[in-house]
Amino acid sequence: MDDVELRHLRALSAVAEAGTVTAAAARLHMTQPALSRTLVQLEARVGVRLVERSTRHLALTAAGTTLLGHGRAILAHLDAALADTRAVSRPLRLGYTCAVLGQQTVPLLRSWRRTHPHTALEVVRQDNSTAGLATGDTDVAVLRTVPADPRIRTEALYTEDRVATLPDDHPLVGRDRVLLAELTAGQDLPLALWPDTGTASPDLWPSGQRPARTVEVGNVDEWLNLIAAGGAFGLGAAGTAESHGHPGVRFVPVSDAPAATVYLARPAHPTHPRTEEFLAAVRDVVSGG
Repeated sequence: MDDVELRHLRALSAVAEAGTVTAAAARLHMTQPALSRTLVQLEARVGVRLVERSTRHLALTAAGTTLLGHGRAILAHLDAALADTRAVSRPLRLGYTCAVLGQQTVPLLRSWRRTHPHTALEVVRQDNSTAGLATGDTDVAVLRTVPADPRIRTEALYTEDRVATLPDDHPLVGRDRVLLAELTAGQDLPLALWPDTGTASPDLWPSGQRPARTVEVGNVDEWLNLIAAGGAFGLGAAGTAESHGHPGVRFVPVSDAPAATVYLARPAHPTHPRTEEFLAAVRDVVSGG
């Protein structure tokens, strides 16, 4: 048993999955005679028959089934170990769509750099509903909507006030606060929305006071540019205002709009070995610890 190698376990697994030596050999990119010799060698080293060869379709013996279960666990553990080893040498990628943590973003970045000097943190904007988690482009994300993807786990961090996002020559920009109804009363501007990642919706207004028109954009940059040009108004979260100063745009708090929730998200199966440590660092910064 001391001489059993990983190639032996991979051969046994391939035969169990493919059902024939020919198909298994093709899957492993080796010749049929070479795979047959590998199986014979494995049986010799284990000391028991593992594969029943009485039919054209191979079947594992009881001993073969037992070894297969352990072998697959060993191979999976090795794959996970190699993935973790590769991941620890690359940055942890933090995804976001319109903003990270607003005013708490810089304290988070500085705290992580101080406490984890050997694990770089990359902050990556991804203009999709999971901020890159679903595609494997990020390891952790800050979101302001809950994605429908069952592979993503989310937890609520805190809430943010809503702000009206207006062209700087809009008649309401001099106000300390505005009401939702004031944004649509007698105004010809459409409400700018970005469907995949934005938090605004006409449903935030009471019936009869909703925007008469909406216009869709692809990301926060398009949203800000359209508003700055006087082509629309927006309804955003405070974190967006704190992160995106823009010439020609003013942010005014909205008194009666429901708060937006900020979520911390990660894949069900972590893609970076420092994921849990980073989640804890985010919670610590948010809680003021």
